[in-house]
Amino acid sequence: MADLTAMELRDRIAAGQTSSVEATRAILERIERLNPAVGAYLSVFPEQALEAAQAVDRRIAAGERVGPLAGVPVAIKDVLCTTFGTTTCGSRILQSFQAPYNATVVRKLLEADAVIVGKTNMDEFAMGSSTENSGLGRTVNPWDPTRVPGGSSGGSAAAVAADLCYAALGSDTGGSIRQPASFCGVVGLKPTYGRVSRYGLVAYGSSLDQVGPVAHTVADAALLLQVIAGHDPADSTSIDEQVAPVSDYLAGFDEAVTGLRIGIASAYNAGADPAVHAAVSRAVEGYRGAGAEIVAVDMPHLDYAIAAYYVIATAEASSNLARYDGVHYGYRSPNAQDYIEVYTKSREEAFGKEVKRRIMLGTYALSSGYYDAYYLKALKVRNLIRGDFVRAFERCDCLMMPVAPTTAFPIGEKTDDPLKMYLADIYTVGINLAGIPGISVPCGFDEAGLPIGLQIVGPAFSEAKLLRIARMHEARTDWHRRRPGNLR
Repeated sequence: MADLTAMELRDRIAAGQTSSVEATRAILERIERLNPAVGAYLSVFPEQALEAAQAVDRRIAAGERVGPLAGVPVAIKDVLCTTFGTTTCGSRILQSFQAPYNATVVRKLLEADAVIVGKTNMDEFAMGSSTENSGLGRTVNPWDPTRVPGGSSGGSAAAVAADLCYAALGSDTGGSIRQPASFCGVVGLKPTYGRVSRYGLVAYGSSLDQVGPVAHTVADAALLLQVIAGHDPADSTSIDEQVAPVSDYLAGFDEAVTGLRIGIASAYNAGADPAVHAAVSRAVEGYRGAGAEIVAVDMPHLDYAIAAYYVIATAEASSNLARYDGVHYGYRSPNAQDYIEVYTKSREEAFGKEVKRRIMLGTYALSSGYYDAYYLKALKVRNLIRGDFVRAFERCDCLMMPVAPTTAFPIGEKTDDPLKMYLADIYTVGINLAGIPGISVPCGFDEAGLPIGLQIVGPAFSEAKLLRIARMHEARTDWHRRRPGNLR
């Protein structure tokens, strides 16, 4: 049963061929057996999950209407607020925090009758590219436990890859869904900024963060996006559906995009490992063989994407994380003697090294005398990068490129060199700066048997077309059907 897709399981449950209780018990048993080694979950809700599964089964048996994810066990990244369990963001400063409300996407999952089995590990406050920055535990790559799963949504990607859930939600600030999806051999979609509500998503970079699905197939990703997309009045950055209506992402899903023009930017293909470059090139050639036209596009400002991103993201992090002061909620130092020490010692003792680094970088960039030189200039570069994408999409329907320059790297390889870790995001951060959608789909393996992802990027609010383009690749390959052989 673990080899089923989310849609296949949902349809079997609806047809009475299996039950949600049976599927949920199987997932919970697998989590109990494998999660100690994989480390995908920070918390698991067996009683709540089984109660939800039983409720779905009863309603189906009574002939009542159920939601589009009825009975399907799913996971959510522990950066999303829930009234059940804790919301830790992978940080010791929130280790015991219980949110007073559900994030909008969590509410939508529950309304769709999904069975939430647990919350997944992540880089602390989503700051990282390997999930090694979690303050609450280590997650490994299910394909090779000596390798990282990617980050910051490494727990969600590892949970899907290891069949510890049928699909999951992650968040993507600079590649945090797409890169771990690539490293773990699954599908990961970052929607257009504003397409999915951020209400209840604990903020890292408010102008960059976006919630999205992680799944085994493009169809499952489309199904989850259908559930979570849409305007939310509780989120001021959510796009009004009169401006950009939510599409039916599964309508015409298997129809190939005719007259497809694929843009290739040299800046997005330089520097990748030979195995990554070869796998992505084969995927692009597959599209050419199916009738697509390959178009060279010029994107002259992409060389500045990493620099601009790490100024803007850290500046926003400096502002967003000021609320963790040892007073309002979260960890409070027992060693403080006065108010100033409550603030300083609580943050010093409970924040991890990478979070402190990014707070300091962002505070510096926003400080008097440096604001114009760094933050304001980064915003101007962001506009130039956005313009590069706008002009590129005048010539093509989508862009294709690697997700990351390498496959999953060994645990500990980059932890002592932050710059090397930051460069793992070189192909993904520009998409967040531009606020456009991107998807990672499996396209091969390297000589060590590690997955490689193809990144497909489209204009704002083009998710329906983007999913169809991704499905064209998936339909003629079997990479998405592969599973880690050491976790059966």
